[in-house]
Amino acid sequence: MYARVSPRFRPTLSRGGRRKALLAVTVLTGAVMTTGALLPSAASAARPDAVQSSLNALVADDRMPAALASVTDREGRTRNYTAGVGDLGTGAKVPKDGQVRAGSNTKAFTAVVVLQLVAEKKLALDAPVDTYLPGLLRGEGIDGRHITVRQLLQHTSGLPEYMESPVFADFPAVRYRYFEPRDLLDGALKQEAHFSPGAKWEYSNTNYLVAGLIIQKVTGRPMGEEIDRRIIDRIGLRHTYFPKPGETTLHEPHPKGYEREEADGPLIDYTTMDMSMGWAAGALVSTNSDLDRFYSALLDGELLPPAQLAQMRTTVPAEARGPGVRYGLGLTSTPLSCGGVYWGHGGTALGYRTRGGVTEDGRAAGIAVTTAPTGAASQRVEAAVDTALCR
Repeated sequence: MYARVSPRFRPTLSRGGRRKALLAVTVLTGAVMTTGALLPSAASAARPDAVQSSLNALVADDRMPAALASVTDREGRTRNYTAGVGDLGTGAKVPKDGQVRAGSNTKAFTAVVVLQLVAEKKLALDAPVDTYLPGLLRGEGIDGRHITVRQLLQHTSGLPEYMESPVFADFPAVRYRYFEPRDLLDGALKQEAHFSPGAKWEYSNTNYLVAGLIIQKVTGRPMGEEIDRRIIDRIGLRHTYFPKPGETTLHEPHPKGYEREEADGPLIDYTTMDMSMGWAAGALVSTNSDLDRFYSALLDGELLPPAQLAQMRTTVPAEARGPGVRYGLGLTSTPLSCGGVYWGHGGTALGYRTRGGVTEDGRAAGIAVTTAPTGAASQRVEAAVDTALCR
């Protein structure tokens, strides 16, 4: 899921310019509303709210079916926003802080579990993958004896992208198919390594597929259960879950997610699907407020000891994700127009894109839209996060 360039987690539908026009003009009459704990004063009510205006523009100008936001200020007050419609068929309102497929935000959760295991001395960041999964990574230019756990988490391993496997060329045909993690890995290992381990940075979902397999080998438990036990239950993320095998629906109120297979084709409802294809790289379901809570807890030291949090925040340039963006261990830093950076990750799954994170002084913002934008529309989603954190 590349910011401003291509999605971080991106099942392939069509190579040819899809998703340029996302919603018919008739849909733009859908409800736009603002709700939340922080009520506007009489003075602020007289001028447009910058966050609400940015969401309205994403719907009206970029033709996104819906946009949602959750913003927390320095005093801990949270305000939720919605724009557009939650269901194009019925015209239903967008549920406040509704659930969405969180895509590659899953990577930050996976990285936290790995780093917790490092703190428990059950893993070593600079140990080769073969220490835990001997003989698993072998292929043309691929050798698990020379790829470290750190390189997996930082996308510097050179492993090719399993989502580029031929099985995903006709995505609708596999939308409801269950994939075992090792089946996905086989698709990557049939490709050639992109570069020697450590030579450069390049985003690849395969890195986190392998990280998830390491978690399971070291703990002896399913990776989803480890995320539940170590993160979700620990900090009380009440609307976040890792889908169980065979689950295809979202548990709680949610806006529907849509995509086009071709630029001029009809919008297709992709709300239901089997996200086993994302697994440790992109399967998570969450809400903007829960993601805000997760990244805030992470930066506040509630999930990792200082030494491991410092490793997570040690970054390398990741300009493919945008000017000045840097990538740590499952965590990104993104410059803000008002100074400083925000820490987060973001994610894309068919039908949904999420962006956001937290600042050093406690501000948090999450933005979700119900299609995966490209080009200038993608940049405006990023700008909406900047607006929310800099207002």
